Amino acid sequence: MGEDMVENGMAVSTGALDGVRVLDFTSVMAGPFATRMLADLGAQVIKVESLEGDQVRARPPLREGFSAYFGNLNAGKQSIACNLKSPEMVALIKQMVATCDILVENFRPGVMQRFGLDYATLRDINPRLIYCSISGYGQTGPKALFPAYAPVIHAASGFDMVNLRYQDEAERPATSGIFVADVLGGTHAFGAIQAALYQRERTGEGQHIDVSMLEAMVGMLVFETQEAQFPGDARRPLYTPLKTRDGFIMVAPTSPRNFEQLADAVGHPEWRDDPRFRTNADRNANWATLLALTEKWTEQHLAEEAETILSRHGVPCARYREIGELLDDPQLAVRGAFAEIGDGAGRYKVSNPPFRMSGSRVEARDHVSCLGQDGTALLAGLGLDEGRIAAVREQGDLL
Repeated sequence: MGEDMVENGMAVSTGALDGVRVLDFTSVMAGPFATRMLADLGAQVIKVESLEGDQVRARPPLREGFSAYFGNLNAGKQSIACNLKSPEMVALIKQMVATCDILVENFRPGVMQRFGLDYATLRDINPRLIYCSISGYGQTGPKALFPAYAPVIHAASGFDMVNLRYQDEAERPATSGIFVADVLGGTHAFGAIQAALYQRERTGEGQHIDVSMLEAMVGMLVFETQEAQFPGDARRPLYTPLKTRDGFIMVAPTSPRNFEQLADAVGHPEWRDDPRFRTNADRNANWATLLALTEKWTEQHLAEEAETILSRHGVPCARYREIGELLDDPQLAVRGAFAEIGDGAGRYKVSNPPFRMSGSRVEARDHVSCLGQDGTALLAGLGLDEGRIAAVREQGDLL
């Protein structure tokens, strides 16, 4: 996308977080997801990496040594690669802290303290600092120090077992490949940081934000948390894929009006007077039957054809699509859901945040830093001359 984002026919070049400086000590996914959204809103995000770099730099899809996965998570950020076990390097980082608004880290609890970069220490340097820690189980509690990635949290949160109960023929929890806990944890971190920035405007003080991926997942299981406390009611209606001639479609006739629209769309207006479907309670009790009857109709149509007919009648539905189909989807194109960025191997699409703002540019910035690319400029900004920077590099503390 161009320099200016267009909203309501007007060019918007200003980001809501323009001028905000962020020190980003995150790697892999949850933390980088949060800090990329900060960058998408205009913040200067300084990614502090080890000398080896964020491990995602080496993960596929790789093209000529460049990871599109990494670029998606880290577009718009600067990179400094350094040795955080070096007292001199830590002292330089502390100088940066004095001019930063936000610090985000997703190490295991205690690691930042061992570096001498914990919140209590940095608060004395910059009382306005908003310090966000993202971890599997949070900074406190008996499991705080347990290692945890998203699939582990999916299992620990109850999410996988709930999903298993919803699969009638499954005998074991589903194989995990989509890291819901990472994205959810990163999103909650992003939101909490905005609230802390607003509070700082009123109080002048920063604070520590402690994000638990486990709690993010538990909070997503709204119905299931209540059902666990008050079991015994009939099983809730489940939404199952319905077969079509060439794939599957999801049909969700949840309201009374949706049901009437469905009956008309599939050519069975008599369903309205069927005692099995007359009321919400009747439909819930016979939900599987309703879907099975609907599937007899969908099986006679191509998925796209069924979607067109049902949508025309106002029935909530969608055919099941492959991710590749979405890259050129007209709805997403109109919304500006993707930005195009480039790295050393070429250009590709990445998703933008799922919200638009009438007065702020909200999109991925077209820049992916190579490991340590911005270290010299960042240290020069602290007042270090070329000789001092060269000495730090020769000591092996800076890439």
